[in-house]
Amino acid sequence: MHTKQEKLDAFSRILDILDRLRLECPWDRKQTFQSLRCNTIEETYELADAIIKQDMQNICKELGDVLLHVLFYAKIGSETNDFDIADVCNKLSDKLIFRHPHVFGNVEASTSEQVVQNWEELKLKEKGGNKTILAGVPDALPALIKAHRIQDKARSAGFDWDERSQVWDKVKEEISEFQAEIEHKDEDNMEAEFGDLMFSLINAARLYNINPENALERTNKKFIRRFNYIEKKAAEQGTSLKDMTLDEMEQLWCEAKSMEHQRK
Repeated sequence: MHTKQEKLDAFSRILDILDRLRLECPWDRKQTFQSLRCNTIEETYELADAIIKQDMQNICKELGDVLLHVLFYAKIGSETNDFDIADVCNKLSDKLIFRHPHVFGNVEASTSEQVVQNWEELKLKEKGGNKTILAGVPDALPALIKAHRIQDKARSAGFDWDERSQVWDKVKEEISEFQAEIEHKDEDNMEAEFGDLMFSLINAARLYNINPENALERTNKKFIRRFNYIEKKAAEQGTSLKDMTLDEMEQLWCEAKSMEHQRK
């Protein structure tokens, strides 16, 4: 691993490179906050994908891409005299110190749950008490992640089940309400009730310490593996999926499933 000075030198090097690119590269020169925004989201998802795959080499690479965007925004901010990278770093340092009084102050916090509760309380104080607990959840978050964050923040304020097993009554209730709307054939209410059902399932995942985004992505990848197996076997048999019956595809699906279980 590198020394602190080597890390500082590396950080200084990328700052110098970015300064030069901003001056001499036509593409870099014309970028704005707005033009970079979509690319930033894409880079963040690429980092998340590398993390899911536990690909350390790619995690390192994608972290660099995300860091480039942070530095780029700071560079643009410095050109309008609004802020620069030092302001970004100092604001972050100040926030971390303020929100960790159990490290930098005299507050006691012996568990991660206490840290989270203190964190949420301090965030409200930091905003002068004018910000609500749920206002800190970004509107632009994907709905599944947003639901999890909303529920987690509500929990930090004490709004949660006494026993986690109680959530299953809520799940069953939402299933019944969704099924009732199916019978009524009211598409708008069906969508609303299906949303309630998904929200209750995400809540159940949270209570059982399961990340719903990770869980769903595991199932996505599992479906892709098994579906690809069916497609491959169909090609080996000189046929296509369109020409196969559902029973034939189901048989191959079970083969793929059995092979996965044997490898475990």
